Amino acid sequence: MNMNCKARGKWRGAALAVLLTAGTLTAAAPGARADGARTETPVASTSPVTGVTESVVRVRAPLPQAAGPRPAACDWLSYLRYRSTDGPAASADADRILVAQPGILEGAGAFDSVARNTVARAAEQGLHIEFWALDRRSNCLEDRTGIASGDQHTAVDYYYRGKQVDGRTFAGFAGNEKLGWMAKLGIEQTVRDQYDLLTAELPDQTQRKRKVLCGGHSLGGVITGYFAAADFDGDRATTADAGYNQCAGYFALDTTVSTSLADLRGSLPDDTNLPDIGLGYGVVQAGLDSGVLPRTLSAPVLLNPETMTLLGIAGMGALKDPDAEASLPRYLPSNLNIEATHRALFSKDTAAFLTGKPAVKDFRLTNGAVLGALLDDNSVPLAFLQTSLGFFDGGPIADKSFPVANGGEQQPGLYGTAYKAIPDRPQGPLYTWRNYDRVGDPDDPGHRSADGTPFTGAGEEVTDVRQLARSLAEQPLDFTEQYFPTKLITDIEMAGSPQVKKLVVHPGGLTANPVLTVLAGEGLLAGRAPAELHPVIADGYQHLDVLTAAPTQNNGRPEIVSTSLAGFARSPR
Repeated sequence: MNMNCKARGKWRGAALAVLLTAGTLTAAAPGARADGARTETPVASTSPVTGVTESVVRVRAPLPQAAGPRPAACDWLSYLRYRSTDGPAASADADRILVAQPGILEGAGAFDSVARNTVARAAEQGLHIEFWALDRRSNCLEDRTGIASGDQHTAVDYYYRGKQVDGRTFAGFAGNEKLGWMAKLGIEQTVRDQYDLLTAELPDQTQRKRKVLCGGHSLGGVITGYFAAADFDGDRATTADAGYNQCAGYFALDTTVSTSLADLRGSLPDDTNLPDIGLGYGVVQAGLDSGVLPRTLSAPVLLNPETMTLLGIAGMGALKDPDAEASLPRYLPSNLNIEATHRALFSKDTAAFLTGKPAVKDFRLTNGAVLGALLDDNSVPLAFLQTSLGFFDGGPIADKSFPVANGGEQQPGLYGTAYKAIPDRPQGPLYTWRNYDRVGDPDDPGHRSADGTPFTGAGEEVTDVRQLARSLAEQPLDFTEQYFPTKLITDIEMAGSPQVKKLVVHPGGLTANPVLTVLAGEGLLAGRAPAELHPVIADGYQHLDVLTAAPTQNNGRPEIVSTSLAGFARSPR
């Protein structure tokens, strides 16, 4: 992630802005095991992966009173618990527990596919493991009522037109003035939340040390690094409470376990609302406390709560009927935010972006094609939003030269490496979506760029569009993170400041346990993976594919990320 990368002019930067405390940690654990302080609710799923039971777990863990007024839901921590259906009901009796921190702008629901695949793969080897996909505390602000309705039009009416669902009216997207309590949600509180959750759910430290594998995706690797190096009782001489002694090993998914953002640089445009880190820690904290600085990360298009909600709504259509003609582009309300997002993601060239013609609503698209346009690596311009879902079908395809031309100057960490394509006939044929496992079939037209380069091939497609839709629309905890705490990034960006540096109490903790690093072949670290990590490379995968890939790949082999995680769970080394 590079907060200094320069977009090509401010208007283009705006279009591209679419999405991916001193001393030791001495606060007392909040006593999350009190009566009524834990709930667990089964989650029904249409996943084709069998033998996996899912539930959503909520554990009460109040913030300090000094945090200020906040919704009651924000005094709870949540995670999605995946376990083997044939395995033990109690987590303490599982053979291993993988605990995963999400990346930037990412919620627990993003881990749905990799969690299911990993638990199922381990069960095939006789190992009953659990996978806990953590939700950051700030996700307590999200309202899933509209998406939970199961109907796209109902969801749009709920979030954008003030209509009720089951007697409930959407309270609106929270503005900066309502988020004062988030000014303290930095790296210290984030790792404290993980520690408090682990100690509440698994009180025996020796058991945690033997059974828990700690890790994450993208920014989650950096959070894991801070967790490993942290001290939680305020006495560095006692180490049973140290982060590294809560884990038997670490795993990193398209990231590294570290306390630096260096390996993630270049993945965000420069016109997010992050404050100038050069201001210094104290000035930034004062700005967050006062509200002068934004308390959540956002940008003019897509990277804000109003537009990120559209991903879940698009997923609803692709889950229900991916081959039906989509009505969503024409049913959405017209406002500056949504219009700018449409133009940024569905403009063939600069002229189309500036004029808005042709618009996405001028094309006939299936529900699957709408989701593909939003998240496929051959369509969406930003690398940390990209998955390898398949390709457009049903009509002529053209090169998409906005924001950058295919084959021209590239910033792989920001834009990705895949050539971009777009339907080329407004008011024309119904554009469908060729799913990942049909790319390269005999009836595949094999679309090529104007320079003759194939847009894609079977080896570059790994994620099932309907299963991605299921993760977006079916999970009780969101795939995305609408309210990402600014302080979490500014803390890590200012890792050299005394206030943050003092949190790294046990630096040796980063290498105290075995590490599994799995990198996407076309992801954020493509071509620059540190050799000493001996990473597993998932060829053809994009940044999000390490979480979303289908259990069986086009080469007929089991999915490599979950296979590697299951093997690591059997014997960390």
